[in-house]
Amino acid sequence: MSLLTEANFGASLPIDGYGPGFFRVAGEVRHGSVWVMADRCGEWGGYDDRDTLAALAGQIDLLFVGTGADIAHLPKDFVAELEAKGIMCEGMATPSAARTYNVLLSEGRRVGCALIAMPAKGEP
Repeated sequence: MSLLTEANFGASLPIDGYGPGFFRVAGEVRHGSVWVMADRCGEWGGYDDRDTLAALAGQIDLLFVGTGADIAHLPKDFVAELEAKGIMCEGMATPSAARTYNVLLSEGRRVGCALIAMPAKGEP
């Protein structure tokens, strides 16, 4: 018999859910694309909004970048700029990025994520 253990996030901010155009972070609904780390979150303007993510340098080691409903390659200059600040980037579909962030957050790792909001079905 195997038992499942519920993740304990303590005072950290997990991603509780997501849907078309929104995320629920630690119980609070946030509309549009967001960035999240253990103790705070905010709006994210997408790949051109690098200063917002670069400001997390020294606070996180790994950034999961949710690229929307499907996985897409991250822009090389985006990755290079953040890695130069000491933030390793891993691109994946937004649902996968949110789940992976939560797992590593529950382990106490210094992670963050930047998530592109997913469109409603039928929208581009």
